[in-house]
Amino acid sequence: MLLTVADVLATPVMQAGQPEVICGAHMDRPVRWVHVSDQADVADLLVGAELILTTGQALAAPEQARIVYLRSLAAAGVAGLVVELGSYVTELGPVVAATAAELGLPVIVLHRVTRFVEITEAVHRAIVADQYAELEFARTVHETFTELSVRRAALAEIVRTAASMLDASVVLEDLSHRVLAATARHTSSAALLDDWESVSRMLPDGAGVVGVGPHTQRWGRLILRPERARTARVGMVLERAAQTITLHRMIDKDRFGLHRQAQTGLIADLVQGRVSDERDAQARAAALGLHRRARYVPLAIEIDTESASDPVAAQRRSEAIVEAVTHALGLVDASALSAAQHRRTRAGADGEQVTVILAVTGGGDIDSRLTTVCSAVLAEVRRVDGVRRAVVGVGAAADSLLDTAGRLAHAAGVAEVALSMTATPHRMFFRSADIRLRGLLSLIRDEPGVQSFAEAELGALLRYDIRHTADLTGTLRRFLDLAGNKTELAKALAISRPTLYDRLARIERVLAVDLDDGESRTSLHAALLVRDLTAGSERL
Repeated sequence: MLLTVADVLATPVMQAGQPEVICGAHMDRPVRWVHVSDQADVADLLVGAELILTTGQALAAPEQARIVYLRSLAAAGVAGLVVELGSYVTELGPVVAATAAELGLPVIVLHRVTRFVEITEAVHRAIVADQYAELEFARTVHETFTELSVRRAALAEIVRTAASMLDASVVLEDLSHRVLAATARHTSSAALLDDWESVSRMLPDGAGVVGVGPHTQRWGRLILRPERARTARVGMVLERAAQTITLHRMIDKDRFGLHRQAQTGLIADLVQGRVSDERDAQARAAALGLHRRARYVPLAIEIDTESASDPVAAQRRSEAIVEAVTHALGLVDASALSAAQHRRTRAGADGEQVTVILAVTGGGDIDSRLTTVCSAVLAEVRRVDGVRRAVVGVGAAADSLLDTAGRLAHAAGVAEVALSMTATPHRMFFRSADIRLRGLLSLIRDEPGVQSFAEAELGALLRYDIRHTADLTGTLRRFLDLAGNKTELAKALAISRPTLYDRLARIERVLAVDLDDGESRTSLHAALLVRDLTAGSERL
């Protein structure tokens, strides 16, 4: 951090000159460099933030020339002016003090002869030391976050490291303002995260707030608390932490065995578009035992497991689940590719997910084949120690492997929603139609575009409620749940119809919508459902 004019004034070498402050305005200006000159036109040589040392030759000129000299220094953006009395002037006079005060230009006089070289050496030594410290800090930041990236550090550790470097609290949130990781400094976690959604909604991107995710696909924000000026160090640390978190999310983990690794690798290549030719995809799949000339069905098996504090035990259970799926497919002579991963559910519980591309040959009934395969898979998986529940999500069948791979994410979303449903029928597998509208929305609730949509629809109303301690959002929710029936809504809220009409009018003004418009109602209702799902306020 650069020295200020006040810092320079406090140095021993300046104090030895018996300094007197003629104009003390803006003594907190940073000093970028020290320049010694008696020239009246020195301003032409300056670039700003210099501290000018002079014996006062330019101030021995007539009054108007002195004013012009001071104005030129102020226009050049100098940090301040230090004048040694004796050589050319014995005092500066009221016109200099008045002009300096008008310009806001710090002016200091030295009553004793001072070696200017000692002042420049002291200040420049501090400036160079500061620059070196910044370079060292930048090197430390680079090495620290590179090491975290290489060893795939957890999100919590990345956030904790950023908070330690900045000595301030840091929070990682998604676009729905849900806290993914947080480290509190100089405060408690409870105080930091109290009413976090309301606090976060009022924080614009800018100082201390950095987007997380690829530039065109931001999925979260890294926030420094409390707010402070965006110094170079703050920006550097938050940007590197955000990059490391982005890489963390992109890393794929948990591969078992050579054959399993090959299947997982092929599915990953298909899903991520690294294989773009159907024939290449068919050839690679056939080499791994998948039937050609078949209908392909995307499946996702979502498995809820007991928490395991022992990483080795958790790893063994993951392998046992993979073996159970493989064994089940063999029992019913199913031709399939599969890939598994350990994951944490949105509710924070441990779980496993196995994605499968199933080949159905001979023109047989797909649902009948799915019932046989899923029945065997679920029976085997549920026998594994630590498995509490398992469901299967199914996507649409296709003749193309590439199309099927693209539908695996949909099948996984269906399975995740089915697993979260508190009351589900006994089914061997679930499709989108089985999980209704709320389930369909939950499939895409974590997409940045969907979260942005919900924020755009409801953000103004939520901010209004925060500012005015109101609950217009709750009124809107009941209004939409009752399909716009104002009579029933007034009864449900136990308020008069004029009061209700006033609330609805305020909602329309805040959101700039017409609540009698069907499309507006649909958009708002969908946004509220997305908000419910991302906030975890309701179980399906």
